[in-house]
Amino acid sequence: MLCPLHGAGTDPTRLVGRTLSRVVASWHISDGERSEAPLDVWLIDSIGDTIRITTGSDQCLIVESATPHEAYDMGEWGRIEVGEDLGDHPFLRHLGETVASVAEFALPEQGRTHLEIGFLDGGRVRADCYEGDLRLTR
Repeated sequence: MLCPLHGAGTDPTRLVGRTLSRVVASWHISDGERSEAPLDVWLIDSIGDTIRITTGSDQCLIVESATPHEAYDMGEWGRIEVGEDLGDHPFLRHLGETVASVAEFALPEQGRTHLEIGFLDGGRVRADCYEGDLRLTR
């Protein structure tokens, strides 16, 4: 899916048939409060490939090959923490499960709008950009 600002990214359908072995996420922490949803999610599959899901400044959904970055401090604006067990989100329920399907949706002027990843147990996670933030739903 071609985003006018961020390019095509990577093909997430390569996850089909692979097991979700790890999930890493980044969270914004400010005044001791963690963001409701992660800023980035990295899906690491059974052969070690990593797919990062995040949002772009133009409200698109970015899906790219990238390894998790380190945590960092933003001074008065808080900090970004990165880890596997920092907060709850729908992908965590599917650790150890095999990906059965991946569907991408896009608009020509915006790029990728959302992504749906289905698992063999019938569960599904949808990732989209809602008001500029990453939103993960079941």
